[in-house]
Amino acid sequence: MALETHSSTATTDSPDPVPAPAELDRQKLPRHVAIIMDGNGRWAQRQGMPRIEGHRRGANTVREIVTAAAELGIEQLTLYCLSSENWKRPAAELSFLMFLLEKYLIEERKEIVRQKLRFSTIGLTNQLPEAIRDEIQETKTQTEQFEGMRLCLALNYGGRQEIVNAVQKLAHDVQDGRLDPDAIDETMISSSLDTSGMPDPDLVIRTAGEMRFSNFLLWQISYSELWVTEKHWPEFSRGDFHQALGDFSRRNRRFGGLNK
Repeated sequence: MALETHSSTATTDSPDPVPAPAELDRQKLPRHVAIIMDGNGRWAQRQGMPRIEGHRRGANTVREIVTAAAELGIEQLTLYCLSSENWKRPAAELSFLMFLLEKYLIEERKEIVRQKLRFSTIGLTNQLPEAIRDEIQETKTQTEQFEGMRLCLALNYGGRQEIVNAVQKLAHDVQDGRLDPDAIDETMISSSLDTSGMPDPDLVIRTAGEMRFSNFLLWQISYSELWVTEKHWPEFSRGDFHQALGDFSRRNRRFGGLNK
C-alpha cells in the first residue's frame, strides 16, 4: 500500500501562526486524530527533572488536548499511551507509568463522563495489572451509552502484533471451514483488527520531532496525513493542536489519485 504523508515542523522557541477555534473550517477537520505522545522523559531531563516528572506533566497535556478535540467536534481521538515495546524501560519508570495510568483512569472518569465521551482501548490490555483492567472496564461501562467523541487509549499496543492477531483469527476461521480464503479482503482484515468499527485516522500528530510511526496503527494509517512538531508532549499546547488541524484542512488528500 502507498503511504502518503506530509510533515510540518514547529519550533518551541518561536511563535507560530495559530488559528483560533473560530477560524477553523469544521467541515474540513479530520474525523479521527491519532497522536504519538513522544518526549516526556527527554523534556524532563532537559529541565533537570527526573523522567517520571515528564510523564506526570504529559498527563496534564492529555487532559488539555482531549478537551480541545471534544470541543471541536472531532469524532475520535486515539492516544498512543503505552506501546508493547515500552516494557523494556527501567522497572521504576514502568511502575510509575502504571501508577499514573491507574490514577488517570480514576481521576479523569468524572470529566470523561461530564463531556459524554465514549471511552475505549486497543492493545493487549489483558496483560496489564488487574487494578488497571478494572478501572478500564469501569470507565467503559460508564460511558458506553454516550454519543460524543470516542476517546481511545492505545495500551500495551503494537501495530505488527495487532496484524498478526488478525491474521491468526482469520486463519483459524479458514482452518475450521467457516471462511473461504479467497473471500479475505481489506474490509475483512480491518474488521479483525482492534480498531474494528472505528474510522481510520485522517491525521497523525507526533511530538518531539521524530519522523517515524513507532509501530502505531500500521494498517490504519496507510493514507493518514502526518504532522510533526519539535515540541515535546508536556509542552504541546491547545494552540499547537489547532495549528495541526489548520494545516490538515489546507492539504489536498489524493489517496493515490490525481489532483482534480
